[in-house]
Amino acid sequence: MKCPKCSAEQDDFNQLCDRCGIVFEKYYKYHPRPGEAAPTTIFAEHRPDETSELQDLLLPKQVGGDEMVLSLRAILWIILVVWGLLLIFSSVDSNAAGESFLHLINLPFHEAGHVLFRPFGEFITSLGGTLGQLLMPVICLGTLLIKTRDPFGASVCLWWFGENFLDIAPYIADARAGVLPLVGGNTGQSSPYGFHDWEYLLTETGLLRWDTTLGTLSHLLGALIMILAAIWGLLLLRRHYQGLKS
Repeated sequence: MKCPKCSAEQDDFNQLCDRCGIVFEKYYKYHPRPGEAAPTTIFAEHRPDETSELQDLLLPKQVGGDEMVLSLRAILWIILVVWGLLLIFSSVDSNAAGESFLHLINLPFHEAGHVLFRPFGEFITSLGGTLGQLLMPVICLGTLLIKTRDPFGASVCLWWFGENFLDIAPYIADARAGVLPLVGGNTGQSSPYGFHDWEYLLTETGLLRWDTTLGTLSHLLGALIMILAAIWGLLLLRRHYQGLKS
């Protein structure tokens, strides 16, 4: 049979989808079965609770995947937790996130953001680099959570979103010092005004003297998001394990 939500082929005796994880009986409680007419009762009487829907989206009672999938997810979770702690407990000045290989993944989205936001003026163009590298994990998170119903994958994207704040933090804190190496090999001190995004952004907004404070706040915000992502992922692993044992 096909899953009524994602159309994935699977065993006729499945109670939940192997791909997206929906529970079929719960789905058919609010949707007609194949070949049946839609319920004629008043919609308001059968409208699911919005809080319950959000909880089922973020923490479904049944998490799809076999024991191999659970094992791989657990390994990935451990890697992200250990890596995340190393980044979180590194100082902003160390630029640990900026020197990791993940920075090479974030950087193209940063540069693409400048191009994407260019029509909105010089200030937004400069800010667009930071927006670009923050938007990409958010887009991935939304796709995995809503379209493919993969909350664990979404939790990994949330971790990535938080890591980007750690990646940005040294750039913000470098606004006055201008010693951080930039694209092209120069630094803020040797480049023309406007080339260093955060020197320009903080100067134009009158916040230049707060650069190190804002950099620290970015680091702390990223750390909080990464910790929340790890907790989310752990809860999903626990539910996945319980589902396999039940």
